[in-house]
Amino acid sequence: MSQTLTTTFGVDGMTCGNCVKHVTTELTALPGVKDVAVELVTGGTSQVTVVSDAPLSDDAIREAVDEAGYVLAPKGSLL
Repeated sequence: MSQTLTTTFGVDGMTCGNCVKHVTTELTALPGVKDVAVELVTGGTSQVTVVSDAPLSDDAIREAVDEAGYVLAPKGSLL
């Protein structure tokens, strides 16, 4: 049975469901990504959880979020 990994990080700049769609589309395109869930926080840092079957590099996540037009929040900003 394959192992799954869950990664949670923050994304700044998302304001609506369309924003969620763009980020979800870009992250889902990454190799190994099985599921993406977004908890939208308008005007704040939205929480994004990615389930994958292999570790994802910070660079790959940052590039996907950037491609969607948003900014990966600094680590620890969800606390």
